[in-house]
Amino acid sequence: MLDVVRDGAVLRLTLNRPEVKNALNADLIAALTTEFRTEDPAIRIVILRGAGGAFCAGADLSMMRAATGNTFEENVADALRLADLFEAIATYPALVVAAVEGPCFGGGGGLMAAADLALVSEDVKISFSEVRLGLIPATISPYVISKVGSGHARALFMTADTFGADRALQIGLGHIKVPVGAMDAEIESRIKAQLAVAPGAARNAKLLTKEPILAKQASAERLADARASEEAREGLAAFFEKRKPGYAV
Repeated sequence: MLDVVRDGAVLRLTLNRPEVKNALNADLIAALTTEFRTEDPAIRIVILRGAGGAFCAGADLSMMRAATGNTFEENVADALRLADLFEAIATYPALVVAAVEGPCFGGGGGLMAAADLALVSEDVKISFSEVRLGLIPATISPYVISKVGSGHARALFMTADTFGADRALQIGLGHIKVPVGAMDAEIESRIKAQLAVAPGAARNAKLLTKEPILAKQASAERLADARASEEAREGLAAFFEKRKPGYAV
């Protein structure tokens, strides 16, 4: 259901329900949330992808159908578990990379939006498809709107249009377009690049994007703290000495 591979500073999470295009059911949601709530300072990059050529087809339809018979309170609790997953991804301290291939619908778009960096295969098909089923993309909306803005979100949420890699990059949902068959190589390239940056600085840089925009004084103090850090001293020394810094793997 979820394949977890830890390789040094790299954590690889693969949704493995290819028979339903890696749709999210209760067990998969719980497993993913556990991984993203287990913060290990040694992890510097997480790769999130789907098995079998699909990223994620959204919520499992059998789970959605069963939910129509739930009480309001049961449905709130169920939705909160999904919302907690997206929050855990968005606040995870290391870089989270979504490797998006094939179908990416509904909650799959939420996973993509909650990640920090989205690699988008040229064969991707993305849709916020909830309104086709009489639903709304409520739990994913904070992350999608944060990425693409309310204008694009309104158009995509209300129409459930299906779109590809070029539009994903144009609106800011995706970041790097990857040729079909080249995703593995692109992932390895991203891992190599991320393991060269200072991990503490990367974590603190991510925090800048999750907080209100800093006032002038606060921004100056945050930079002053960074300049006094061991990582900064090592990084600058390595630059001037023309060597690899100690934090680079």
